[in-house]
Amino acid sequence: MICLPYFSGFGHTKRIAAAIADGIGTSARLINVEAISNDDWAALDAADAIIFGAPTYMGSAAARFSQFLEEVDTRWEDGLWVDKIAAGFTTGIHPSGDKLATLQRLSTFAAQMGMIWVGQSDIGAPVKPNRPGVNRDGSWLGLMVTEQLGEADDLPADDLDNARRFGARILLATKRWAEG
Repeated sequence: MICLPYFSGFGHTKRIAAAIADGIGTSARLINVEAISNDDWAALDAADAIIFGAPTYMGSAAARFSQFLEEVDTRWEDGLWVDKIAAGFTTGIHPSGDKLATLQRLSTFAAQMGMIWVGQSDIGAPVKPNRPGVNRDGSWLGLMVTEQLGEADDLPADDLDNARRFGARILLATKRWAEG
């Protein structure tokens, strides 16, 4: 099972989490950290992989998601998440918007937990001009999505496709890690 704990202030992060889950398939479980239950905590502890998702607000992960990370302290003490696959994604309205700082926060957290981080692998334009819209933010540490403020569909279809491919990548890495 792959769990996707996320916080979504305006719905964008939730939509990306759902697209990532589509790329994973039936073994994905979405967990809204604002309504986390004991069953959700048990699922996280039993998961083979955890994909963290938070919007970037004011240069870092949203405070509500950071609160969730701080609630994990006993799992750190007991090593409950050691050697789980980990990955992360973030959304924001600016092409940079300091989204890298959020991914660094998430990957540092995963490293402290003893998790195995998996980043982004898709190469798009301008390196491969025949792949416009693929990894358009050029992020390798994790998945970045830039919301299109004021547009009718404020999450481009390309970013939803990128999210599905990212989910499939995490699923593959999780299977490979489990076999080893």
